[in-house]
Amino acid sequence: MPFNQRRFEVTAELQVKSKVPLFDGMNRIPGGLMLIPLILGSIIGTFFPGFLELGNFTTALFKDSALPLIGLLIFATGMQITLRTSGPVLATSGVLLLCKSLIPAGVVVLIGQLTGLDGILGVSILALIATMDNSNGGLWLAFTGRYGDARDRGAYIASAVNDGPFFSMLFLGAAGLADIPFTLLLAAVIPLLAGVIVGNLDAKWTEVMRPVPNMVIPFFAFALGTGINLQNVITGGLSGLLVGVVATLFTGVLAYLGYRFLLRRGKESGIGIASATTAGNAIATPAIIGAADPSFAPYVEIATAQVASAVLVTAVFAPLLAAWVLKRQGGLSDDPDREAAEPAPTRRSGRIEAGDPVVTDAPVGR
Repeated sequence: MPFNQRRFEVTAELQVKSKVPLFDGMNRIPGGLMLIPLILGSIIGTFFPGFLELGNFTTALFKDSALPLIGLLIFATGMQITLRTSGPVLATSGVLLLCKSLIPAGVVVLIGQLTGLDGILGVSILALIATMDNSNGGLWLAFTGRYGDARDRGAYIASAVNDGPFFSMLFLGAAGLADIPFTLLLAAVIPLLAGVIVGNLDAKWTEVMRPVPNMVIPFFAFALGTGINLQNVITGGLSGLLVGVVATLFTGVLAYLGYRFLLRRGKESGIGIASATTAGNAIATPAIIGAADPSFAPYVEIATAQVASAVLVTAVFAPLLAAWVLKRQGGLSDDPDREAAEPAPTRRSGRIEAGDPVVTDAPVGR
């Protein structure tokens, strides 16, 4: 019988009971679906690197899977963006870019003009800008997949634009560094655009891809974590921890204000704070800039350690702070307007007709 003619019975007896509630336990921590595997990956990568070099499927899944799985997640995210929601998605992306990249980078450059490359409190301008002007797109997708809606998840576009050293190079203004490779930017957004096209052409594919975030986020988070050496985090010391805390608070407040006053998201404005993270690939930004402009070379080593610390600190602090603000302001409660804009399947009993969305224990993407 063809799939689209099958009928399924959903009963309470079929619901699976967990012997050890690993999944539910991870979800109790804001961003835990990504945060916990990220930390486990960093532990394995630091103390048991040989495990990651066994080869074959082990290496492919636990070390090299980050980019392919993030690409799949971006494609699935694009499928949730309809023509009806594309305007709000672009508006949210623009606000996040302004608050998480453009304003912070401008402030760091201004500090540099006043203090020189040495920066403040032992934190160089190189470390500050590498930490401030980008965001962890994977963690953003994980957090907004639980607390946000299609507007927020689609705003991954902002992370695609600020990913890597491009804004840092541009704002530091070193000679020849403003030539941003357009092809890399285009390659980052093609999966999203492809998902938008497919999702608008065939709604059934959209439903098929809805479970993708819960499936891929833990795996690419673990793979990203293997690239964070905890020894570098320790080397960064208190200065690195300070950079991470300051970056989260400063850019988190800006993103919150952008959500509240520009996007007018009211009690959901705390979602913006989840963007106050530093992407894992920012660890390589000091070395890239130092190679391009020798005047930054003396700062590369300590800046790299400080950024590594900030990556881990912001990954923990930003989602916790965002969830705390959401809870305090009532943003975790159901929003009728959100449900109307983005219907989510909920648990029910009885028959499911062919083409109905697959149901889970809770609304998908919350």
